Amino acid sequence: MSTTRANGEPASNVAQAAWVTYEWANQPYFSLITIFLFAPYFSAVFVGDAVQGQTVWGYVQASAGIIIAVLSPFLGAMADAAGRRKPWIVFFVLMSAVGSFGLWWAIPGTPIMPIVLSLIVASVGMEFAIIFANAMLPTIASEKRIGLLSGIGIGAGQIAGIFALLIVLVYLQLPGVVEASFIPDAPVFGLSKEAFETDRIVGPISGLWFVVFMLPLLLLVPDQVSRGLSRVAAMKEGVVRLGHTVTKAWHFRNVALYLLSRMAFYDGMNAIFVFGGILAASTFHWGAMEMAIYGIWATFFAAVGAFVGGWTDQKFGSKSTLLVSLVLALVSFILLVSFDRDRIFFVVEVPFVEGAKAFSTLPEQLFLLTIAFFALMAGPTIASSRTMLARIAPIEMMTEFFGLYSLAGKATTFVAPLLIGIVTASTGSQRLGLAVVVPLIVGGIIMLCFVKEERATSIT
Repeated sequence: MSTTRANGEPASNVAQAAWVTYEWANQPYFSLITIFLFAPYFSAVFVGDAVQGQTVWGYVQASAGIIIAVLSPFLGAMADAAGRRKPWIVFFVLMSAVGSFGLWWAIPGTPIMPIVLSLIVASVGMEFAIIFANAMLPTIASEKRIGLLSGIGIGAGQIAGIFALLIVLVYLQLPGVVEASFIPDAPVFGLSKEAFETDRIVGPISGLWFVVFMLPLLLLVPDQVSRGLSRVAAMKEGVVRLGHTVTKAWHFRNVALYLLSRMAFYDGMNAIFVFGGILAASTFHWGAMEMAIYGIWATFFAAVGAFVGGWTDQKFGSKSTLLVSLVLALVSFILLVSFDRDRIFFVVEVPFVEGAKAFSTLPEQLFLLTIAFFALMAGPTIASSRTMLARIAPIEMMTEFFGLYSLAGKATTFVAPLLIGIVTASTGSQRLGLAVVVPLIVGGIIMLCFVKEERATSIT
């Protein structure tokens, strides 16, 4: 089967299904590493203090965000100039996998810098791979179908996150049953909780998962035709194209306003995802098993939201889906931070039972219900934010704009973790640290109200 797209016709259903598997491939990285399992382990165990750990985690995410923000628009422009996207995807998939495998050595008491570098390498590789995979969507599906396909992809990714979390639960519930001999220095007949191997294994699992499940996209999805440019020529033309686009920003003012809007609301939403697991683990003293269950619970509702969001996007449009989802997500976040071990809704005190089983107290149960609703709104937010750009950006400049789209997702994303780290460190409060997301999401919603859902024309 040819993997080069020769005309403007949509790709086959098989190719579109193969594109969806890229979401299945990347989501376990976010579910296992950045949200539910490794982030709380890194903060509370590897660093040794939840507040200091949240501070360090914020600085790590900020460092990766700066790199992505600086390089992503240039890489997108270069890829558009060269034509093909798959060679870039292969390189960054392998880069992310190497960084993810490096997390196996996050042993308490060992130097922190190698793990910090592994996290940055994994994050940068993942985000750059996503840029080029996202840019393939409008070239393989019709404009009418991209919203539905995007929602299905996000939903499939959330289900992949659930499967990955279930794999970790198997390790936790049945130690010694699953062999892990492919990991250096690990016991042949299982993983040791005492050595935190059940926490550290999530890095190699994520890296291997990403490599394996990216294969359908690489083998079955048609790529753009190569223009025959050398890497140096593509680099030069890409930089020129990017400069041309920036100087003609007024021509793309509607797209630019949307990217500014996304820059704000994505930053806030991403911070909630990244730091929400750390907050839950430290508030309720949940361990790896409880966090895996919590992750499955939240991810299930995110998957449902993504599938429903794909349908609403196709029926009502990307903008309407985004606005409703963002408003409801913001309300649920404010409610989310109102719960503590002995308090609900900020001011209502409830008896704290020492030694109570996990998930048995009222604050825990209300927290779980609220995170379920937040996740339900987050699914369509992710899917429709991507679809919105695919609807309004010029087709022939799609990778360049998805590079700028990634920039809009990362240019201030490093600011939010940085501010969270600073505010958390100065106040000693994780909740006050997270409060920085509220004005970001509100600002994004206001700007989005003025964006028109119409495709821009390219510069001639």
